[in-house]
Amino acid sequence: MKKYKITVNGNAYEVDVEEIGGAPEVKAVQAAAPAPKPAPAPAPKPAPAPAPKPAPAPAAKDAPAPSGGAAEDVLAPLPGTVISVNVKVGDAVKANQVLLIFEAMKMENEIIASRDGTVAKVYVAKGDSLESGKPVISIS
Repeated sequence: MKKYKITVNGNAYEVDVEEIGGAPEVKAVQAAAPAPKPAPAPAPKPAPAPAPKPAPAPAAKDAPAPSGGAAEDVLAPLPGTVISVNVKVGDAVKANQVLLIFEAMKMENEIIASRDGTVAKVYVAKGDSLESGKPVISIS
């Protein structure tokens, strides 16, 4: 016979198990049940960290020279397929305006302008594949 100690739902049980050629015989003997342990308090949820802003990539060689400062490329956050481009070269854009919509992981995602400006270059068109970290639109 082998003795095992098994704990189920905080209650300890001592079990004798006999090995025989046929079906094993199991005897369960309940030991003194210890006092139930209090459930641990739920851990407080950590405050979500702000999403890091991607560093601006260098402007493309063929991008027009911006008149009001340096052009800033808006980068693709993850791979996907462009569904629609909502702006064209020369359009004035405001911060948080949707520039384009793309599909990734069976979800539609928006790329928004990080600042006010003018669209200097559009690097993608409807149906194009996006690569993570590659520029999609340049804002000057």
